Amino acid sequence: MTTKTEAPAATAQLPQVALARNAGMELDMDWVMRAQANTSAIERRAASLPGRRSVKKAFQAAWLCKAITLIDLTTLAGDDTAGRVRRLCAKARQPVHPDILKALGMEGLTTGAICVYHDMVPVAVEALRGTGIPVAAVSTGFPAGLSPFHLRLAEIEESVKAGADEIDIVISRRHVLTGNWQALYDEMKAFRAACGPAHVKAILATGELGTLQNVARASLVCMMAGADFIKTSTGKESVNATLPVSLVMIRAIRDYFEATGTRVGYKPAGGISKAKDALLYLALLKDELGPRWVQPDLFRFGASSLLGDIERQLEHHVTGAYSASYRHAMG
Repeated sequence: MTTKTEAPAATAQLPQVALARNAGMELDMDWVMRAQANTSAIERRAASLPGRRSVKKAFQAAWLCKAITLIDLTTLAGDDTAGRVRRLCAKARQPVHPDILKALGMEGLTTGAICVYHDMVPVAVEALRGTGIPVAAVSTGFPAGLSPFHLRLAEIEESVKAGADEIDIVISRRHVLTGNWQALYDEMKAFRAACGPAHVKAILATGELGTLQNVARASLVCMMAGADFIKTSTGKESVNATLPVSLVMIRAIRDYFEATGTRVGYKPAGGISKAKDALLYLALLKDELGPRWVQPDLFRFGASSLLGDIERQLEHHVTGAYSASYRHAMG
C-alpha cells in the first residue's frame, strides 16, 4: 500500500546542535545481555518498507531538500588534496544550483557537515568559517581501528585542537566478536572523554560484527558509554549500511531514550548513493522514532555521491528534465 507522508517544513536549516550531550551511564550488563534480534522479522519489516512508504512530486522534493541538510558530505580518499576539500566545502555551502533552490523556495540550504581525514581538518575549518556547517573528522585509526590505543586517543585530541566539531571514531570489533562488553564500554568512554566539547559518533562497522544481536548489544554499550551518535559503517567494509541493521540500531536508540530520556543520533554510512534510498531511510527513522529525529542534530547520512543524485531529482522536479550526472560533481 502506498501512502502519502507529510512533507517536512520547507525552510533552510543549518545543522546547529540543539540537544544536551549524552552523558552516558554505568554499564548495565543485564540490559545488554537481554538485547536480542529476531533476524527474520527484522528482514521482513525492512523488505516491506519500499512498498509501504512512497512520496511523490512536491512531497518528494521537500523530503529530498530535508535529506540534503542531513548529509555529512564526505571525502576519505588517499589522494585527497586541499583543493578537493575546498571544492567539497563549496558544494556543502551551495549544494544545489541557486536557480533550482529559488524555484523551490529553499535558498540558503546547506549540507549537514563535511567529513574528512585529520590532515584536512584545518583546510575544511577555514573554508567553512562563518557558515555554521560543522567539520567532522574520522579518527582512532580509521577504518580498522587497530593502531596503538594511546595514538588513537592522541589522534582525537589533535583533530579537536585543529577545529573539528565532531569526531567519528571506530570501535575495536574484536571486543564485540568476543563478547567483551566491559572492554568496549571502557574504550568508548575513553574516546568520549578525549573528544572534550566535540560530539562523538561511534562507528560500529556492522558488516564485520557477525550478527544483528551483536549490533544491538554494541549499540547499547556505546550509548551507555556516552556516544552522541551511533553510526553503521566506515564505508570501507564489504557490507555497509542496510535497512535491517538500521532498524536494529534505531530500536536500540529508542530503548535507550525510553530508559534514560536522552536522545542519541543515528548515522547510516556507506552505499547510500540514490535519492530513493535516502527516502527509505528517512521513512524508517520517522516511523520508528518520530519527526524529532529527522533533524541534523540527530540524523546524518554519511555519503559522497548521494547529493549528486538528489540534485538531479530536484532539477527534474523543477524543469521536467534530467541533467547529466557529470554536471553534479562533488569536488
